[in-house]
Amino acid sequence: MHVGVAVAIEDGLVTPVVRDADQKGIGAIAAEVKDSLSARRSAASRVTRFTGSTFTVSNLGMLGIERFTAILNPPEAGILAIGATVDEPVVVKDQVVPGKRLTVTMSCDHRVIDGALGARWLQAFAELFEKPESLAL
Repeated sequence: MHVGVAVAIEDGLVTPVVRDADQKGIGAIAAEVKDSLSARRSAASRVTRFTGSTFTVSNLGMLGIERFTAILNPPEAGILAIGATVDEPVVVKDQVVPGKRLTVTMSCDHRVIDGALGARWLQAFAELFEKPESLAL
């Protein structure tokens, strides 16, 4: 799967594409995005590094935005919107304790991903996100 990563820069928004992201660890993905941003000025780089994604991740959480709806950019199949982490009470073993919560939403092209499949994908994402030690670095 080729994944776009929306990144705000001084002169606008760019979306570097990580090709075969499903076969890479988080560290390799981060390095590839950084490398793409460094090389973004050349015309050849823009064609190969910033086109062809099937899914995009957009994070406005770092700007304090708790939740938002990301707009799908055709011909992509989907886009994940990640909001800010917030402190709030949570229930753990019948006790209310301080905790952290994060809102993610996904917009899908229903010609490719129907609502039920999108919901199952979000369930799998939540399971992985709650156990980050299971992700390869």
